[in-house]
Amino acid sequence: MAQQYMLSVWHVGGYPELPPDEMQAQFEAVGAFNQEVMDAGAWVFAGGLMPRDTATTVDNTGAETILADGPFAETKEHIGGFWVITAENLDEALRWAAKGSKACAGKVEVRPFQSE
Repeated sequence: MAQQYMLSVWHVGGYPELPPDEMQAQFEAVGAFNQEVMDAGAWVFAGGLMPRDTATTVDNTGAETILADGPFAETKEHIGGFWVITAENLDEALRWAAKGSKACAGKVEVRPFQSE
């Protein structure tokens, strides 16, 4: 039975920006990967995220809502984007993650969604 998986792309803060031609090549590689996932019927949705300094953390677990600028975790690594796919099993999701990692030149974490 098919299950949904999140393939999250991890970036490391402070890395140098790519030259425009390398960035364009990476965009094209990710676009081709996206199309392959769509053509295979595994695509649910995907998105790239703005830099982590645009994040706001909301804590409404106490008496008042507290807003804090920045990501929840103070680490160098952060999620830069993600895909949500449908795969028959973890092995298939890992194969998609390997292709996605190659396309975006970054590490990709695979996590299944909780089943109902």
